[in-house]
Amino acid sequence: MRCLSRRLSFLLKTIGHILSKYTAWILHLLGPLGIWGVFAIAFADSALLGMPVDAIVAFYVYQNHRRLLFYVVMASLGSALGSVPLYIIGYFGGEKVLRKRISEERFQRIHRSFEQHEFWALMFPGMMPPPMPFKIFVLAAAVFEMPFRDFLAATVAGRFVRFLTLSLLTLWFGPQIVGLVGTAVRQHLSWVLGAITGGVLVWLLMRRSRRPKTQ
Repeated sequence: MRCLSRRLSFLLKTIGHILSKYTAWILHLLGPLGIWGVFAIAFADSALLGMPVDAIVAFYVYQNHRRLLFYVVMASLGSALGSVPLYIIGYFGGEKVLRKRISEERFQRIHRSFEQHEFWALMFPGMMPPPMPFKIFVLAAAVFEMPFRDFLAATVAGRFVRFLTLSLLTLWFGPQIVGLVGTAVRQHLSWVLGAITGGVLVWLLMRRSRRPKTQ
């Protein structure tokens, strides 16, 4: 048991070292872009394979606190616009792709969530850091015919909450918070989702109770 624990610890350290080198290499490539590097990496993260976007945003924010909101907005817009190609793929025949990647039960569950509250059905996953498979929900938004304008708005809103929270945590705890949050989410994903869902439901109920009753 101790041997397995040591091997696992060594493996995690190795992966962390590789990710650190990978992030440093990307930061070097983004150097010529200056303050626009956040937009570029967020766009690439959504349009291509996964990028260490959280680590990049945390680095930029930590280096220049005064531009926190600028980096958050740029990362949110980059992520939303980078999701557009996948949305287009989903719109033109993405149902087959979606069904191949998830079970029928999950497909129907996501479908129901989009039928009931499509904005929240996309915004919630957009708020979550990896390993939340956000690209699946982008495909689902197109497959279930979510209007393009609402798709962009929900994506920007979700990403804004995610990157703003990350940036504030970075200012308080430092860039190392990225790894800690990622680990916590992976280990307690169901609890995190439940807490967020519960909070939003309470907010919706409070909002509804404050509305003036029609005679």
